[in-house]
Amino acid sequence: MNEFDVVIVGGGPIGIACALEAKKKGLKYVILEKGPIVNSLYNYPKNMQFFSTSERLELDDIPFISTEAKPKKNEALEYYRRIVTSNKIKINLFELVKSVSKKGNVFEINTNKKSYTSKNVIIATGFYDLPNNINVPGENLAKVSHYYDDPHYFAGQKLAILGASNSAIDAALECWRKGAEVSLIIRGSEIGQRVKYWVRPDIINRIEEGSITAYYNSSVVEITDNNIIIDTPDGQLKLANDFVLALTGYTPNFNFLLEMGITLSQDEKRLPTYNPDTMETNVTGIYLAGVVCGGMETHKWFIENSRIHAKQIMKNIIQN
Repeated sequence: MNEFDVVIVGGGPIGIACALEAKKKGLKYVILEKGPIVNSLYNYPKNMQFFSTSERLELDDIPFISTEAKPKKNEALEYYRRIVTSNKIKINLFELVKSVSKKGNVFEINTNKKSYTSKNVIIATGFYDLPNNINVPGENLAKVSHYYDDPHYFAGQKLAILGASNSAIDAALECWRKGAEVSLIIRGSEIGQRVKYWVRPDIINRIEEGSITAYYNSSVVEITDNNIIIDTPDGQLKLANDFVLALTGYTPNFNFLLEMGITLSQDEKRLPTYNPDTMETNVTGIYLAGVVCGGMETHKWFIENSRIHAKQIMKNIIQN
């Protein structure tokens, strides 16, 4: 029977933390993950290095040993996968949750494979699934992507990168070092202040020496097969272009939250309603964990400061 005390939607680090805590409390649980283990991390750039040190990414005091203080993607994948396998975490992979509805005091969770019932549901879905579109002609061309993986692909190509956050700056430096001709299109007047402190001087120096071209206070007007047209303080420019990386950020799946009955703030932050002490939403029995709590403020929650959510949630479930 697919009846549980807790169904956890999302098999990232925080979803895994919730499962570890549920197991310790003797609760019958399952994680439903639409992709592989830690799907979002799996889709991060190949050479990504975390901002946090390894001990801050640890779950349940399980040591995370990395070759450098700040681990890389491959080390994180190994760490979280081993936690799942060694602790025999119950996780159903490549199973997409379609709907969550409450019937009496029990939730019915429907996926692309089967249905479940549970007394409680934890939403730990992160924010990496829905890119922020730039809404210009040509955005749907095959040469445009909102995700970046490996710099080798862009070697010898004219590459425009949109954005000034960590993902955009990492991509710009890596692709330039692999032989791409890189242009950065930045809405603001400078490189983002949240860019990793050891990376920011590097990109500023590459721009100042002319290795990477930056267009500040600029935005894209149109993308064509062979060009990109941008608005700049000096007027419109047409740049020869082979590929575009629109690394303009991502948002949580707000429609999924609304369909469950979770209310959102009416301002641009779109903060979901929840009790910060218990992480329970306005829908009794539905909890939030991890970055999904931040709405559009996706920079507020990370693995290191949301690991605590697992303990808060399980404490409240046990008490009730």
